[in-house]
Amino acid sequence: MRQAATQELYSYWNKLRGARLSPAREDIDPSEIRHILADTMILEVDEARQFPVRVSGSRLNAVFLDELKGHSFVGLFAPDERATASEMAAAVVDGARPIVAGLVAEQSDEPPAHMELLLLPLRCHGQTHSRVLGMLTPTGLPSWFGLRPADCLRMIAMRFIDDQREADPDLMAGAGGERILRPSDLVNRVKTRRRSFFVIRGGRPI
Repeated sequence: MRQAATQELYSYWNKLRGARLSPAREDIDPSEIRHILADTMILEVDEARQFPVRVSGSRLNAVFLDELKGHSFVGLFAPDERATASEMAAAVVDGARPIVAGLVAEQSDEPPAHMELLLLPLRCHGQTHSRVLGMLTPTGLPSWFGLRPADCLRMIAMRFIDDQREADPDLMAGAGGERILRPSDLVNRVKTRRRSFFVIRGGRPI
């Protein structure tokens, strides 16, 4: 994690969970993270694994110049990357493990905005597959930010924060772009490197 806001949210989440795999949605006190609320979001875990946005911060809305509440989180990604985005969020829920990712927000007429994504599992009313606490933070503010909407998000790289296991990039996309990644592939893949991102095919390392 490179952004101070991302580190703050992860530290807060880690403090709340204690010895548990994940904290409860009811444990979160917005006043304790008021300085970073503008970049935060809460996603719902739905059967279709589209992860609708339940709560969206103001700066997060500014990326697309729209109120993101009710929108599909997966639908914010480019069409050819939505299956991967869905599997990424599903791995957070199914494995109860945080993920950090490097993204770009593309704008057709301007340079892309580089961003850092954090996804953290949450329990809600005792259910483990219920909510995801997230943050999408720009690493810099391009001139179009807040004036023009981003067209879509694209993924550059991702990793599990605990670094116990790492996903294999070959599982993220098959020949022809078919969807071959399963949540269990991300959760159970044996780690081969420490403290590193893996690069998604076609992306750039960060």
